[in-house]
Amino acid sequence: MSLFDLTGKIAIVTGSSKGIGKASAFELAEHGAKVVISSRKQDACDAVAAEINATYGDGTAIAVAANISDKAALQYLVDKTRAAFARIDVLVCNAASNPYYGPQADISDEQFRKILDNNIVSNHWLISMVAPEMRERRDGAIIIVSSIGGLRGSPQIGAYCISKAADMQLARNLAHEYGPDNVRVNCIAPGLVKTDFARALWEDPARQNAANRSVPLRRIGEPADIAGGVVFLASRAAAFTTGQTIVMDVGVTI
Repeated sequence: MSLFDLTGKIAIVTGSSKGIGKASAFELAEHGAKVVISSRKQDACDAVAAEINATYGDGTAIAVAANISDKAALQYLVDKTRAAFARIDVLVCNAASNPYYGPQADISDEQFRKILDNNIVSNHWLISMVAPEMRERRDGAIIIVSSIGGLRGSPQIGAYCISKAADMQLARNLAHEYGPDNVRVNCIAPGLVKTDFARALWEDPARQNAANRSVPLRRIGEPADIAGGVVFLASRAAAFTTGQTIVMDVGVTI
């Protein structure tokens, strides 16, 4: 059996109607998992679930819309997943928000709180909802999609960077708590990836070309580049890995 085989595993992926989340859901399904597609809009989730089912067979994916800022909606997501598949083996906390670009001094309280609530507190809520059953079964993988912003300072997205650094610490703390029950908690820290979420950072061709010339692999990331890391951390291949932040950034941080 392949170390990357996920046959029979059930995975929730938040923010999976596009970008890194969608690519991750497809790769998890490719490796045998059944996946739950979730983002704010039900029609967008339905479309991705239909694509996955058309590719890998009916019943591979279901769609459950949930706003990560709403604790009750996240509980609904978990409950619907259990109703459909009986359990949850893998949780990918990918959804996040960043409503502000600019100096930290100018961010409003509302914007700051939204970033912290959506990027940290919502992950805490969702993990707390799924971890007990994983611990009881003594098997589970939790993956938080963080960012290299959590490793560096920024004059434009400082609050976002703060939230992503906190996600890394959340993974370290929970790895300690859940490790004795064989539940692994890890982060992935992508660099710049060509997604709608990061459009403001890559849509200027001149800026993107200049950035590409400065990094070892000479290109911007694609969602599928990160999805491989998600499959690794979800699978037996990462059975000896917990509390870590895996940087996937074409070498930017070196």
